[in-house]
Amino acid sequence: MKEKDLQANEANETTMNINTDENAAGTNFLNDNLEESETEKLMAELNEQKDKYLRLAAEFDNFRKRTSKEKLELIQTAGKDIITALLDVLDDMDRAELQLNSDTNFALQKEGVQLVFNKLKTTLQSRGLKALESMHTEFDLEKHEAITEIPAPTEELKGKVLDEIVKGYYLNDKLIRFAKVVVGK
Repeated sequence: MKEKDLQANEANETTMNINTDENAAGTNFLNDNLEESETEKLMAELNEQKDKYLRLAAEFDNFRKRTSKEKLELIQTAGKDIITALLDVLDDMDRAELQLNSDTNFALQKEGVQLVFNKLKTTLQSRGLKALESMHTEFDLEKHEAITEIPAPTEELKGKVLDEIVKGYYLNDKLIRFAKVVVGK
């Protein structure tokens, strides 16, 4: 009988899956509960991360739309400041035209045109426009566009700008138009 009891005991232990090692935990049912709560915890964390991701993506999309709208508005109104500043010059030019048509005193007309020209020049300079000085300077590919070359009248003028056909200009220290020049060879 002892043998039957031992066999029954062994069969009972294998079906119950009881851990006989004293150092290992023998809590099969507790592990199942822990795994379920851990799964729930991971799912909650996953849902939280998904929510954060969706909010971040929406926020970035809103930022992208807002900045593209601001950029479009900036491009559309970029010249507004300069145009507003030049309206005074345009008004002066209208008055000068009326004066040219009604007055025959060419000295006064010349003086009026010179005043309008100076006002235009001052307005543009106040907005950051600066003329590029080219005459008798070394030819520089970064600043000049050579239209033609002519023989230099003196040896020291070889490779230098002899004539300026079209002025070059800087806008806030950035070259916006190359000077078209004649170079001595």
